[in-house]
Amino acid sequence: MRKLSVSHKLRSKVRSRDSGFHPQNNLYKWFVLANIMIGTFMAVLDSTIVNVGLPKIMSTFGVGLDKIEWVITAYMLAMAVMLPTSGWIADKFGFKRIYFLGLFFFTLGSLLCGLSNDENTLIISRIIQGLGAGTIQPLGMAIVTREFPVKQRGIALGFWAISAAASISFGPLIGGYLVDNFSWQLIFDVNIPVGIMAMLFTIIVQKEYINKKIRGFDFIGFISVVIFLPVLLFALSEGNAATNSMGWSAPYILFCFAISIIALAVFITHELTTEHPLLELRLLKNTNFGAANLILFIFSIGMFGSTFLMPLYLQNSLGYTAIQAGSVFLPVGIIQGIASPLAGFFSNKTSAKIPIILGLILLTFSFYLNSKLSFLSEHNFIMTSLYIRGFAMGIIYTPLSAMSLLTISRDKMAQASAITNTIRQIAGSIGVAIFTTLLASRVNYHAQQFGNAILSGSQEFKNVITNMSYYLQSHAGSTMTTAMQQGKAIIVSGISKQAFIQGIDDDFLIAALFTLIGIIPTVILRSIKKTEEIKNT
Repeated sequence: MRKLSVSHKLRSKVRSRDSGFHPQNNLYKWFVLANIMIGTFMAVLDSTIVNVGLPKIMSTFGVGLDKIEWVITAYMLAMAVMLPTSGWIADKFGFKRIYFLGLFFFTLGSLLCGLSNDENTLIISRIIQGLGAGTIQPLGMAIVTREFPVKQRGIALGFWAISAAASISFGPLIGGYLVDNFSWQLIFDVNIPVGIMAMLFTIIVQKEYINKKIRGFDFIGFISVVIFLPVLLFALSEGNAATNSMGWSAPYILFCFAISIIALAVFITHELTTEHPLLELRLLKNTNFGAANLILFIFSIGMFGSTFLMPLYLQNSLGYTAIQAGSVFLPVGIIQGIASPLAGFFSNKTSAKIPIILGLILLTFSFYLNSKLSFLSEHNFIMTSLYIRGFAMGIIYTPLSAMSLLTISRDKMAQASAITNTIRQIAGSIGVAIFTTLLASRVNYHAQQFGNAILSGSQEFKNVITNMSYYLQSHAGSTMTTAMQQGKAIIVSGISKQAFIQGIDDDFLIAALFTLIGIIPTVILRSIKKTEEIKNT
């Protein structure tokens, strides 16, 4: 007993020295919030800032989409692995210590990304970055929730959400400016001074907290999900890769699918039967929570999977600079930020189903408009689709979150949040892999179709080549032989460009179909009034 009391006193002294600001100080919690907002802004920023830099990274390393997609996927995958595990690690070793380590790994990953001289090093560095980001986000929310009293918690979480929304709006714009005026490496290097500042701030300001009620760690659940996700995404991305001549029937692809299915079966079975699961999947039996997460999974595949398509289209097909491509996304976050509270107010007055269904329909329409893009598409047409998308996302998220947690008890909120965040990240990772594979497949298909439509022996083809040759001789000073070769190269280039745009259009159309399917589980959702009626009966 004496040893225990001495140990308790020592721990109390350590805790009191952990922070330069006394926890009872009224300003303490606001300093902590400011620090958490810095970390959250950085972590979410790197989910969006990279998209506009992809064309430049591809040209620097000389790789295609099937390889460069892992720059996005590896980050999201590492986050998805850490989201459900970071809470247990923080409970065991201390929130301040693990949050600091999250900032450290994120900053270290950023440094390594900037120093990368090939695509494989960049992907590994992104994994390190993602491990840090997957720690920063859930712990940040938990720390803010713990430090603020119930009366101020809504305001604090509102500020915390603003930092995430701001990074979504300004990420592509900041990334575009850095890529155009400096280099793509700077989109990662910019995190280093901010990360160092956040680490120092964490050491000086934040006090330590260790949860005394620690449950056992679910090793089987953790190992099975770590096997399932990377192996599945590898198989999806390699199906149409240039290095895979056998396509989907390749033995190693089929083997990867088999391994991922077995790992998923082990994960689901174990999580539903163990006492202390990594993710409390039993919560998905709750009608509202299960249906809301199914909706989230479906439309996140389309949303995240198609996010990287627009910068590729704008830069590779329309000749936009990186900053021009990034600037088109600025209104999306602003409109989403305005629409979210309005949707929340409306859903409180009527049924939350209405804004969710309306949002899914508008999001589908937005993707459908994008499926009509061409090399002649005007800026106003492109922006109209993005305005609709921003409004749609704004009126979906708030009521969907409210409906999903409607009948979840307070003690299960943390697990419910972990499931929702993990599902969103997994859906995003799968979406990027699926849409990248589909893009490569559809571009090849259209290139073959357009190529077959051109008959090199036809009189029309000969007339076009002759006219182009005369033009190149008179305006470019080429010889007759060179002009003929240049004319053929221009036609081939035009076919490749049109095939790429058509492939992107097909991807957006499939994203629209994915999103439209999300309306089906919305019917299952129960409103507040219906839940109260069920409780009373």
